[in-house]
Order: sequence, then structure tokens, then C-alpha cells
Amino acid sequence: MGIVNLTPDSFSGDGVGASVGLAVAHAHAQFQAGADILDLGAESTRPGAPVVTEEEELARLLPVLREVLAWDVPVSVDTYKPAVMRAALELGCSMINDISGLRHPEALALVSRSDCALCLMHMQGTPGSMQDNPCYQDVVSEVNAGLLEAAERCRAAGVAADRLLLDPGFGFGKTVEHNISLFRGLTVTAAQGYPVLVGVSRKSMLGAITGRPMAQRMPASVAAALLAAQSGAAVLRVHDVAATRDALAVWRAIGFQGEGNV
Repeated sequence: MGIVNLTPDSFSGDGVGASVGLAVAHAHAQFQAGADILDLGAESTRPGAPVVTEEEELARLLPVLREVLAWDVPVSVDTYKPAVMRAALELGCSMINDISGLRHPEALALVSRSDCALCLMHMQGTPGSMQDNPCYQDVVSEVNAGLLEAAERCRAAGVAADRLLLDPGFGFGKTVEHNISLFRGLTVTAAQGYPVLVGVSRKSMLGAITGRPMAQRMPASVAAALLAAQSGAAVLRVHDVAATRDALAVWRAIGFQGEGNV
């Protein structure tokens, strides 16, 4: 899954702001690099990020989405707002990627009437406050329980199990230690019966481990993606598509022993 940030304030520095041309060019570069899915997000959800209005999010998203949907690639829309989901589904997106795990009752009612894939992410708190004081007794079991609860809410609303993916939400209401524990527990998360999406590309946990600033985290991101695949991740959400694909190709050719799903 290739990341396409349609924001001026992305933590990773690759946001394209209000320029439709730059956004389409970046999305096409991700497509050409070999992304199997493009993930378009028009609101930053980094820690402390301000809330964006529906109108602003739609203004950033829809012109790019219309262009990208003409290509032969599934498109995911990263949003938690029902109005944005509705507009994206009407245009024909393939997946809704919701950081809130479809907590909004209108969102669940809306997507249950569609046939799109749904990625349910775990988040403790909200983007504005989630990193203030994240706390767990057992982060792996609590996150997994939260993900399964979200999946069961979807199933109860009539969503078929094969439409669902689970995302542990690295960095969303978790400390570095929580993130590392979750990563080590990915095999448990992947054994719960749903495909797992992992998104750690360029995140601060990799900066804490390596001491590298965001702009120098590509090697660490590729290493983390490969480890996620080895632990059973089905989808890798990344900024550096070509480098990640190269690492996976080497793994499959030389070291793959059948444990992963990517």
C-alpha cells in the first residue's frame, strides 16, 4: 500500500497540500513503483494534528481521487468522517481506512451498505491527545481485544468477514515500548482470523530506535516492513514502495520460509 498524503502538514514531509497536480504526480509515482493499493489521506492524523473540516478534506481529496480511480489499481481512502466516506464510495474507492475503527455509528451504517474493504485501526484517544499519556496493562492483548471488538461490531451490522482488515495502530496512543511489544506480538494479531495491515513507515518509533531524523528513516522503514511480513502481515502501508518491494523480492527468493502472507 503506497501512501499518498494530500495534506500540507504530514509528519513525513511528503504532503502535497492543495496542489492537485503534485498529488496526482506523487500518486502516479507510487503506482509506477509497484504499489498494489494507493492510500489517499486528506487530513493529517499525526500526534497533535488539528481537526480538518469535512469541506476542506473533501476539497483536497476528491479531485485527486477522480484522477486516480481511472488507473488500474485499488484505491483506499484514509478517513474517519462519514461524509467523506460517502463521497469516496460514490466515486468508487475500494477501501475505507478508518483510524477510529468505525466508531462513528453513521460510518458503520454507511459502509455496511457498500461492498468495499474496511481497515479497522486501534487508537487510544484522539490524534490531538493520544500521545499525552498512553497507558495499558497488557498492550498486545488489549489492542487485539479492541480490534476484535471492532470487527464484531462490523459483523453484527452485516459486514462480511472477508471485507475486514485489522491495523494495530502503531504510534496512535502508544509509547515506543508499546509499539515494540505490538510488533513482537504481530504473529498473535495475525492469528486472529483477519488480515493485518502494518503501517510504521518513517514513524517516530524508528527514529527512537535508530536516532535518525524522519528524512533518514527509509532503511529502518524497509527493515520494519520486512519484519512485519515475516510475522504475518498481509498489507504493508509504506512511503518507499520500490525499496520495500525490492526487500520483499529478496526475501521471497532467498529467505522466505512460508510464515508471512505479503
